[in-house]
Amino acid sequence: MAIVVVGGHSRNVGKTSVVAGLIAALPEMGWTAFKVTQFGHGMCSANGEPCDCETAEHTVAVNEERDPTTGTDSARFLAAGAVRSLWVRTRTGDLADAMPRIRKELERVENAIFESNSILRFIRPDLYLSVVDPGVEDFKESARLYLDRADAVLAPEGVIGHPEWRGVSLKLVEGTPVLPMRPPIYVTEEVVTFVMERLRVGLRAQSL
Repeated sequence: MAIVVVGGHSRNVGKTSVVAGLIAALPEMGWTAFKVTQFGHGMCSANGEPCDCETAEHTVAVNEERDPTTGTDSARFLAAGAVRSLWVRTRTGDLADAMPRIRKELERVENAIFESNSILRFIRPDLYLSVVDPGVEDFKESARLYLDRADAVLAPEGVIGHPEWRGVSLKLVEGTPVLPMRPPIYVTEEVVTFVMERLRVGLRAQSL
């Protein structure tokens, strides 16, 4: 089994498009896709809506997407060709509570692809791709924390710096391949080739 993680430094930088693009480009992998979302205070993990509940049963929710036409991120994965698509929601800092369910799901998948940075705290994937966009100033702590673990950085035409990325040293990715995104095409031939080669090496090593 191969595990791929796609993270990014902020919202709206193309993470979901990259995951969907890889699923569509590599249908033979039989992907099970996981969308991992952590909500802050005042948001309910059960449905992603504002709430004031603090009950234990609302700390984690895992739903399987069954309709590829709803327009949600998990539906996009299903529409792209994922065998299954799961949306994992927890409160910020409570992802550990969802890991037993995630690990149970991983036991029965062919290959898995995650949209998340924070999942790297709990699993070691075969491939981690970090999506960045110099047009977006925000840089999440979870993305900065794991930036040096990226096997490749995906950026619009390979440009990764932004003057407002304070406290983020691009020395963390010195020597890391920078692969181009050309929106609306987020998964280019270069990206597909890189992923196939890395996964082929990793799966070969697992079989030895």
